[in-house]
Formats: sequence, C-alpha cells, structure tokens
Amino acid sequence: MGNSKFQYYKSKQDKQFYFRFLESEGVILLTSEGYTNKASCENGINSVKANAPSEIRYERHSNNGHFWFNLKAGNGEIIGKSKMFKSATDRDKGIETLKQEAPGASTAYLD
Repeated sequence: MGNSKFQYYKSKQDKQFYFRFLESEGVILLTSEGYTNKASCENGINSVKANAPSEIRYERHSNNGHFWFNLKAGNGEIIGKSKMFKSATDRDKGIETLKQEAPGASTAYLD
C-alpha cells in the first residue's frame, strides 16, 4: 500500500468539477465525469471508496490492443474510467490497486 490519493478540482475550461485517483507513484489511474458542483464531486469520490472493493462493480474492456476498465456504482452508473493499459494483466493489476487503496486514500482539493 502506498500514498495513493484522490484529487479534485474545478476546470477552468468548462467550470465543472472532476476527480482523479492517483497511484502512489503519482500516475493517474482513474478519472471522473464532470460534476456541476463540488458536493456532487465529493459524493463521487465517496462512491469510488465504497464501490472499489467489490469485484462486481468493474467492467473490463479491450479494443485494438488497448485495455481499460470502468468502475460502476450499485445503480449501474459509471463512477470513473481508468487510464489505458498495454495488457489485460496490467489492467487487472490496476483494478487490484484501486480495490486495495481507494477506500482509505486521502482526498485533496486543488485550487
């Protein structure tokens, strides 16, 4: 386990709030959709923390040598989308990282 963390911020371009989950090495593993307000974005982070440990919440994808996953909430809505991976094995390692580290990860708002 490392120093994985969530960061969230307001985009200067579209004025929406987004979050991302960074692995301990600082690599972005998961990103969110845009939220209209800060509280909704914070709820999205809490949803990742709650749903990440559950295997049934992951949707694995591959296309043309690219591999990624989506994390879904109990209602089937996508909470976050992963980065692209070079192999299914690497994608699955990313899922394991999120399962183990997201629930206890710190959260920081970036101004």
